[in-house]
Amino acid sequence: MAVVTLDAGHGGYDNGASYQGRREKDDNLNLALAVGNILQNRGVDVRYTRMEDIYQTPQRKAAIANENGSDLFISFHRNSSSSPNQYSGVQTLVYADSGLRRLLAQNINDELEKTGFTNLGISVRKDLPVIRDSDMPAGLVEVGFINTERDNTLFDSKFPEIAEAIAEGIIQTLEETGNRVEATEEEKGFYSIETGMFSHEENARSLALLMQEDGFDCFIDRRGDYYVVCQGEYSSVDEVRNAERILYESGYETRITPFFVTNNKNS
Repeated sequence: MAVVTLDAGHGGYDNGASYQGRREKDDNLNLALAVGNILQNRGVDVRYTRMEDIYQTPQRKAAIANENGSDLFISFHRNSSSSPNQYSGVQTLVYADSGLRRLLAQNINDELEKTGFTNLGISVRKDLPVIRDSDMPAGLVEVGFINTERDNTLFDSKFPEIAEAIAEGIIQTLEETGNRVEATEEEKGFYSIETGMFSHEENARSLALLMQEDGFDCFIDRRGDYYVVCQGEYSSVDEVRNAERILYESGYETRITPFFVTNNKNS
């Protein structure tokens, strides 16, 4: 089974880039978890550098991937510029523009371009430990500019499609290197809305009970050492966006995530 490590860039006291209250570290974590969920249900062994708001040095992030014996390593980031709305688009940074690094970057960029982003191509960076110190092909994906309104609107309105696009780019790379991965026929995809992730089950159950009292159906999904409270099973993006708006207006934190019926759901 192919092993892929996903890194949510920044974390803890390191917010990354910020714009009008929006923090890069939060977008990075949301996207890493969503992409990881898709990959897991496509038969990939997914590892994470972090699943919560903690700080790690870039060197430690690369070391985690090395310790996991990963086949690929992807670090998620949002770009920024000196002035708001100055630039727009996605870009993948690599240590060297050749071989599997180039293939990984091209596949991810091409898939993200299909969601509406401008494809800014591949950039070589020799000074970034997170991609320099990894033993396997690695890419740092800049998913739009956090201080560009167009990119933020696209990031929010097409979040499920963006997660799917990145996962597809990763899977294409794995398959082109001989790691065949695909979902089973009985796996049927749908969307759900995450409202909280907890390390203690009782905290997840407390949130689930509150949501049920407010009239929202929900379930708890166990992911490794964490308990994730999720609401609903929606077959289309339009349905899940409408439901997310209602939840958000009711005071809940929300994040749309793709799911598969084979996930382990606990009542």
